[in-house]
Amino acid sequence: MAEEEGRQDEVSEVQRTGWLTRLGRSFGGVLVGFLLIAGSGMLLFWNEGRAIETAQSLTEGAAVVVEVEAAKLDPANDGRLVYVAGPISVASAISDVDFGVRSNGLRLVRKVEMYQWTEEQHTETHRKLGGAEERVTTWRYTRKWADHAVDSSKFHERTGHANPAMPYQERNLLAAKPRIGAYGLPDSMVTGFGIAQPLPFPDDRAAALERRLRKPVRVVDGVLYIGGDPSKPAVGDLRIAFAEVPTQEASVVARQSPIGLGPYQTHAGGTVELIMPGRVPSADMFKSAQQENETLTWLLRGAGCVLMFFGFCLILGPLGVLGDLIPIIGDVVRAGAGLVGFLFTVVMAPLIIAVAWLWYRPIVAIGVVVVGALCAWGAIWVARLHKADQQLARRA
Repeated sequence: MAEEEGRQDEVSEVQRTGWLTRLGRSFGGVLVGFLLIAGSGMLLFWNEGRAIETAQSLTEGAAVVVEVEAAKLDPANDGRLVYVAGPISVASAISDVDFGVRSNGLRLVRKVEMYQWTEEQHTETHRKLGGAEERVTTWRYTRKWADHAVDSSKFHERTGHANPAMPYQERNLLAAKPRIGAYGLPDSMVTGFGIAQPLPFPDDRAAALERRLRKPVRVVDGVLYIGGDPSKPAVGDLRIAFAEVPTQEASVVARQSPIGLGPYQTHAGGTVELIMPGRVPSADMFKSAQQENETLTWLLRGAGCVLMFFGFCLILGPLGVLGDLIPIIGDVVRAGAGLVGFLFTVVMAPLIIAVAWLWYRPIVAIGVVVVGALCAWGAIWVARLHKADQQLARRA
């Protein structure tokens, strides 16, 4: 078969499961459901504490931050939260010794992709009269570029789909001793800083690299290609691209120490350590950090609610299997179980959030309880309207 991206093959398997076996498995899912509900509850509770601690720490930091000059480190500010802005400098160039690529920037990023077999699994379920279930599982195998090693030993069908080991991995190399004026910056602060810009691989180094690797090497649009024909990649071929984050101006809010900057411990229990490209006023940096905290809080709330909903659905799962003795009845029961799971979630999730706020910030907790009660009442009201419409339809 030609080694072309997009070409695939597939293997299918049919599995039939009796009603009693399915019923037994559904009771096993009940235990998983309780674990999901407990885990989601802990996630929601922890998230509120994290959000409050972070918000209070940022508020505290904004009130005590001191603006300092980058050129000179004043020992009188040791231990204080300071704001400093200026150009970042580094002690020496960064070098990727594997490929001889150098950068005078703050970070040198190597991105590696290998052409590999990948496996995708798709399952279709068909329920039969009497509660039995037929599952048709299809495994599709496709050749494509991937930025991580795909372990073909775990494929369902390993024959003809073997991937070689990935000889190189992605790397994020940091420049030595980054500083803003007299202030040293910790590696943790600059690891994700800045936007990487493409760094083309030099064309004149391809021949030397080919002799060292003993494999065909060429440069295509600044990207290093190790393998045969780039237009017809084969499994095991590599694409390696480089990028750099140039030295630039930055604004930092952090704790001053005799050796530089680091995280500032607040009385609220959190830490403050902020960095942004360019010259950004400290007030704007704190405002941006507060917005990021709010966004993360809502994302984790949503994740906790989804996990809780799935947990309730698993607990009610045996009811759907019991109804599958007549397939259409099982679908109706599952829809009803989903509605019940939703109602339980909209009641319990806000309740847990309210308890967390009651623990951390009692005054706001009352408002959360009211919102949760209104949501639950609204869901019940909609359900009653739907039931009334169905009864009117039957009478008509």
